[in-house]
Amino acid sequence: MTEQVTPGKTTIAPEVLLAIVRLETQKVPGVHALAPVPGAVNRFLRRSEPGVRLQVHDDVVDADIYVILDGHTNLRQVSRDIQRAVAQALERMVGMTPGRINVHIEDLHYADTGDEQA
Repeated sequence: MTEQVTPGKTTIAPEVLLAIVRLETQKVPGVHALAPVPGAVNRFLRRSEPGVRLQVHDDVVDADIYVILDGHTNLRQVSRDIQRAVAQALERMVGMTPGRINVHIEDLHYADTGDEQA
């Protein structure tokens, strides 16, 4: 006997997309923390929480990611690693197309002094 599947639709809450982007970003070596989103405002189809602002249109996800990176890392390489990790996670986990993945380095963290310097 074959199993019958009823047609339907799967929807993904914006909070799920935010969680995916935040977690994948924090896993990247060289990321110290997520930074506050400047002027964060929730708007129609725009969601934000600390570190991430997303815009979703036609199954394409654009992300602005605000980070504090470790000061003793290659900033350009860490930024590229964040872009790659987030894009792969969006495709793999939810089947959505990554659009622009913008990384904003808001500050640097130096563990040996405890001071943060932009």
